[in-house]
Amino acid sequence: MARKILDSRYSTETRERDSFYGRFSTTDKKGREKREKTSRKRRETLQLLLLMVIAFDLVFGFVRPFVAEPMHVPSESMAPTLQVGDRVLTNKLAYYLSDPERGDLVVFEDTGKNKDEDTVKRVIGLPGDEISIEDGTLRVNGRSPYEPYLDTEEGATPETPALETFGPVFVPKDHVFVMGDNHANSYDSRFFGPVPNENLVGKVSLRFWPTDRLGTPS
Repeated sequence: MARKILDSRYSTETRERDSFYGRFSTTDKKGREKREKTSRKRRETLQLLLLMVIAFDLVFGFVRPFVAEPMHVPSESMAPTLQVGDRVLTNKLAYYLSDPERGDLVVFEDTGKNKDEDTVKRVIGLPGDEISIEDGTLRVNGRSPYEPYLDTEEGATPETPALETFGPVFVPKDHVFVMGDNHANSYDSRFFGPVPNENLVGKVSLRFWPTDRLGTPS
């Protein structure tokens, strides 16, 4: 009888001990699974970020050199069309598909005092055009051009006190004559001459900053 009681007590203690360690084992397993899940999520997040960085680099590494590039406007030479601090997007394929046109806003590699820097100006003259300034008034092929982009009444050409007289000069083949819309405060083809087409980086296609002036400048 005493042996049965002893065996029963031993069996009960063993079951309780096994039950205790079983609960401990289950808790530890759940914790381990939770840690592994968290670690897996972190790895997946890092992999996603890495993929995004690689994709961004691949896309803009191609887009920027060959298709489009942002540009910061540093001076008042294109006012009122473009103001200091404006940011524009340059379409670098524009002149692979067609020739420059009069009135285009072009970005080009400067051939003057800012050599090797990109500059934005407006195309005033095309190959064969005669450009002159008479009594402070711009003339293209002997006529005053209509310039609606200027901040003057009905787009009339204002006087340019910086150069009362200029030319006449003829725009050579495969060149464009460029000027800033702010005629009186622009370092342009009147000073460094016509720009070779090979220096054209592209055409301004969009102003994206500031957002309240978002759109295509003209």
